[in-house]
Amino acid sequence: MSEILVELEHVGVAFHAQRSIGGGRFWAIEDVNLQLRRGDRLGVIGRNGAGKSTLLRVIAGILAPDRGKVRRGPVSCQLLALSLGFVPYLSGRDNAVLSGLLLGLRRREIIARLPAIREFSELGEFFDEPIATYSAGMSMRLAFSVAMQAEPDVLLIDEVLAVGDSEFQEKSGAALRERMREGQTVVLVSHSEEQIKKRCDRVLWIEHGRSVLEGARDEVFAAYNAALHHVAEAV
Repeated sequence: MSEILVELEHVGVAFHAQRSIGGGRFWAIEDVNLQLRRGDRLGVIGRNGAGKSTLLRVIAGILAPDRGKVRRGPVSCQLLALSLGFVPYLSGRDNAVLSGLLLGLRRREIIARLPAIREFSELGEFFDEPIATYSAGMSMRLAFSVAMQAEPDVLLIDEVLAVGDSEFQEKSGAALRERMREGQTVVLVSHSEEQIKKRCDRVLWIEHGRSVLEGARDEVFAAYNAALHHVAEAV
């Protein structure tokens, strides 16, 4: 068996709800178990509000659990998510440096890789403009380009592979496939069954913040789609 990079045991994360919707605590995830091993290509599925994005932030170390345990080795994680932005008043270049440093690269290493990041992102002169001037697609181009150069141990992707023009989608998809062939550990959240089937061999299904099923891709999708069909018939 390959090395376990991150392990979650009965993990729950709660947020304080706004008073306008009753206040109190809202459990974004309640009881999730997961072992993420080096080289895994894991897809995470579930309906809207199931807790998928929160789960990625726990794996990345951005959120600490309110209950349960997270065990992690000395690994670097890069989260690509539309809702997780850069520092808006800094340039793309400066944000690339910051991201590289957060991933454990030395400053001189990330500086040496800036030309490759700029070239892959195809941002041109915008590379030296503030992130506040970027579209969502431009921001994801930069984030993806940094991840490809910084080579994190775990790449966490939250619904971003469809962002931007079709040409860059094809380019980023090809780069990701190459990294996966080299053993990159990837966790992909997507509503697209096609995207996950193309890139993942294991799937975790979570619902209402709880692990429902984890296992081989086709088996989990068969159970998930059967459950959705049952719900649709009930309605």
